[in-house]
Amino acid sequence: MQISFFVEFPKTDLEGLKYLSWPTKLYITARNLEEFNNLKKKFKNKYVKEFIYWPALSKKEGYWISPFSKKEGLRRIFQELENKKVPVMIDAELPTTQNPLLYITQLFNFFGNRRLIRSFIKDYKDINVAEYYPQGKLMNSVLKVLGLHFDPKIYGCRSIKMVYHSMHKFKKEFITKELEEGVKRFGKNYLVAYGVMYHGNSWENKITSQQLKTDLEIAQKTKIEEIIIFRLAGLNKTFSSLIKKYSIEKIQPKNIYTNCSY
Repeated sequence: MQISFFVEFPKTDLEGLKYLSWPTKLYITARNLEEFNNLKKKFKNKYVKEFIYWPALSKKEGYWISPFSKKEGLRRIFQELENKKVPVMIDAELPTTQNPLLYITQLFNFFGNRRLIRSFIKDYKDINVAEYYPQGKLMNSVLKVLGLHFDPKIYGCRSIKMVYHSMHKFKKEFITKELEEGVKRFGKNYLVAYGVMYHGNSWENKITSQQLKTDLEIAQKTKIEEIIIFRLAGLNKTFSSLIKKYSIEKIQPKNIYTNCSY
């Protein structure tokens, strides 16, 4: 499997870089492309074969990408990426913990924002979408209406399902079945995110090494091609030794500064 990492808080995530010992990809959050490029230089490492731009709004704008985000922020991010060839990940989540007032102030913009987001994801050539954890077909339909679920067969994106066992008590049988169905339907465009290995908020619990081992075994069994772990700051000797056993080997790193002329 390809085992990658989220980098949401670069200052602390930088500490985990020294424990890498296999080819990996980093999904780095940044407010704009200039900041993303600067962070790539800081995270340069012989084991990092690719960087993915994870654009984030300000907390006032909603931080994550959803139809309740401020329209001005969405347009700013999408317009900056026009005609660019940088790989992107959109984090499709509601602004509940960031700015719940947006549910009221942006309600009038909901449908316009949803069209804007859908159009960007469908048109962009190299895009991943991080989505809420699997909850069955009914909930996927609800998330689709909310503009938070994107079918890879329709949008041409890669879907990343956030299966954080440190925060949600999923049954092993349920998750195994969901991942099997996801891979069967979407193949290599169905990815999974595990964690949290290092919390981003005080209310988040950290995943145990035993639980992560179980998660990795499920991903391997269901033939998931890539998993992304939240987040790099949690990488230490114990986790590094565990993860390396499941990672792919002998991948020739790409030129990490390819397509940087934007």
